[in-house]
Amino acid sequence: MLIAEAIGTYLLVLFGAGAVATDVVTVGIYATVAISGAHLNPAISLAFAVFRRSEFPVGRMVSYWGAQLAGAFAAGLTLFAVFSPFVERLERLNGYIRGAPGSEYSAMIFSKHFPDPGTFGIDEAARSLLSAPAAAAIEGFGTAILAFVIFAVFDRRNTALTNSNLAPLLVGLTVAILIGMFGPLTHAGWNPVRDFGPRIVAFFAGWGSIAIPGPTGGFWAYIVGPLVGAPIGAAVYEFLLRPGLPPEHQDSLSRNGSADALGEYEPASNARDGGARDGDTRDGIE
Repeated sequence: MLIAEAIGTYLLVLFGAGAVATDVVTVGIYATVAISGAHLNPAISLAFAVFRRSEFPVGRMVSYWGAQLAGAFAAGLTLFAVFSPFVERLERLNGYIRGAPGSEYSAMIFSKHFPDPGTFGIDEAARSLLSAPAAAAIEGFGTAILAFVIFAVFDRRNTALTNSNLAPLLVGLTVAILIGMFGPLTHAGWNPVRDFGPRIVAFFAGWGSIAIPGPTGGFWAYIVGPLVGAPIGAAVYEFLLRPGLPPEHQDSLSRNGSADALGEYEPASNARDGGARDGDTRDGIE
């Protein structure tokens, strides 16, 4: 399970630097959902630990967090190894000094910044447009929506989704829409390790304080925001919508905190887990 989480998060972070968000998230879920539940996101793991404690205990959440961070860090190393000469050329052509003000432009392949330097610039007037608490609130809001969708589309009691194979696509589409809405403001992380794993690489690769703690000291917004937002979004679904679903559609829940999202994966998952446990929600990502 932990290897699956690490690999899935690695793919999410690696491809997320240059691919369409819908494809990235969907591939990550399909690749790992039958093994680990395809959380790929510490905030989503936290939401399942809060609302599915019997199937996804806190101890497992901590190990998932470690695997997710390892996968994100490995993706950051891969990005640095592949793009390093191109980043260096970008810096030479534009006069950026790595680790100095202005190098946010070359650091953006690894870490997220608010507001988007490419759209608003990096002067004090631009930075005053969005504070770290405001960025954290945006990240929390977006992650809450993502968690709400995940809890809804992977719930077998929710019979509105007649084809469960579409669930990963709907999650990916949600991420893409959220990026389109909020990308210019915070770069739309929705995932603590999506930012922090590569940010660690950037810190040691010469960006220093531009990476951690960031130009305005606000790197924490990409960690705290999603970790607060995901349980809130899950709570909205659990307490406001889920009680209205017909109980006769309850189904089994795997020990990964997710009733397997894709029907064809269920026999293998049940055999591996020694039989499914009672429950009714399946999880997904990021």
